[in-house]
Amino acid sequence: MPKPSMSRCLTIWTLKEPEEIMLDILKAILFGIVEGVTEWLPISSTGHLILLEEFVKFENVSPNFSEMFDVVIQLGAILAVVVLFIKQICPFCRKGHGYKQSGPLAYVNMDIMTLWFKILAACVPAAVIGVLFDDVLNELFYHWYVVAAALIVFGIAFIVVENWNKGRTPKVTALSGLTYKAALIIGIFQVIAAVFPGTSRSGATIVGALLIGIARPVAAEFTFFLAIPVMFGASLLKIVKFGLAFTGTELAVLLVAMVAAFLVSVVVIRFLLTYIKKHDFKVFGWYRIVLGILVILFFLLR
Repeated sequence: MPKPSMSRCLTIWTLKEPEEIMLDILKAILFGIVEGVTEWLPISSTGHLILLEEFVKFENVSPNFSEMFDVVIQLGAILAVVVLFIKQICPFCRKGHGYKQSGPLAYVNMDIMTLWFKILAACVPAAVIGVLFDDVLNELFYHWYVVAAALIVFGIAFIVVENWNKGRTPKVTALSGLTYKAALIIGIFQVIAAVFPGTSRSGATIVGALLIGIARPVAAEFTFFLAIPVMFGASLLKIVKFGLAFTGTELAVLLVAMVAAFLVSVVVIRFLLTYIKKHDFKVFGWYRIVLGILVILFFLLR
């Protein structure tokens, strides 16, 4: 049988490559959808992305790309928070309540600036852990059995905390009532999520907030705002470690996934803010427990 000519091989390769790239783009959209849904619901975005990678793998990316991708894709979700809450988080807008009426700070809303100081205080514990132990934690804990255990343990925690919290009157019913002590406690709970994939950053911070008497809507909003510096910092750390040597395909995959995460996040955040006005988080606890059990069964029986 005659060997195919060089021109024939080149034709096959050039036809196949665009198909592979398009397939990676479609996979990026799927990853973006999963990120947008799971980042804000307390069910662990990192855990879901790790599990999704067991079934869906990119074909035209470098070996180190996936680890960076799982973190940097969150920037799309964060942009949704910035867009939806710009009036609540931007301290440099027109004059109004909370603004100084004269002097160099005339157009600085000090109420919002104080909120940002509390957010930054809550970021300190996770920032220290991330900078010092990021690589070690990835090696030790980024495994399916850790994800499964974290899903189940924090699923149970949600149910227990919500049952304990039922009928109690929250001590803090507005963001302005958050103290620096409360912010730091919430930040310590965020460390749990930074260490154990599958915990859920939003889940850990909301549980911590509920335990110290913060109303559910306030806990959710503070969690949204807390994600902004945390995810920007984590993404910057991953990009620095990965470097800027993206291939065209890698850059396209990352940008498409971020856009998908942004669009889905807008819908999910609005849904969650409406949902928590009438419901608690126990349904997410049960979801986590069931998913954790399914993960264990899948990896043990495959």
